[in-house]
Amino acid sequence: MDSARPAPQLPLRERKKLRTRQALVDSALVLFTERGFDGVTLDELCETVEVSKRTFFRTFTSKEDVACAPLHDLWTAFLEELEQARPRGGPLHELLRDVLLGTLDRMPGEEWAHRVLLSRRLAARNPSMDAHGLAFCDRTGRAALDIVVRRFELGGVPDDPDHLRARLAVDLLVAAWHRGLDSWTTGAPAPERAALAAAFRRASAAVPESLALTARTGPA
Repeated sequence: MDSARPAPQLPLRERKKLRTRQALVDSALVLFTERGFDGVTLDELCETVEVSKRTFFRTFTSKEDVACAPLHDLWTAFLEELEQARPRGGPLHELLRDVLLGTLDRMPGEEWAHRVLLSRRLAARNPSMDAHGLAFCDRTGRAALDIVVRRFELGGVPDDPDHLRARLAVDLLVAAWHRGLDSWTTGAPAPERAALAAAFRRASAAVPESLALTARTGPA
């Protein structure tokens, strides 16, 4: 889900909305990077894109919301894909991993990856963005759990053991994603989507190994 790709089948009005949304995201990331998150007012951002604040608030809730949009788009699309996923009898963790990788592969290339990199670097310097991202992550995790429990019959109530296992599977997916994202953000020479996918794969592969990791006693 990325507004840089207006779908041809959409009406003209909807395509214009998507273009305006992407212009707000792109302008926000550039301005915040150049002048600092707190150095740009919402009025200045709207003036740059030549839209009213009313138009802004039809799409975003805050400056934090527009700055975090690239990753929000990924996870919104992930939930949509999860609604359509068909289990193949393997572990739930693998299904969730594959759905996220498939969603990541459908993000629009290096332009999207560049936006993600700018957004992550801004979040690292701005607590309000980081807090906004954590709140979104929590809501998304709960939504993913609701889909998993409903579609794959994994416990209808929180006390059910399968419900707990499903919750942990979602939590582990999110944890692996964040580890891969952090590695990619700090180590990638260029914002490449394929490199981000590879970093997530490595982190995801380490999940079962981490559960079997032996704690050793060092010298006294």
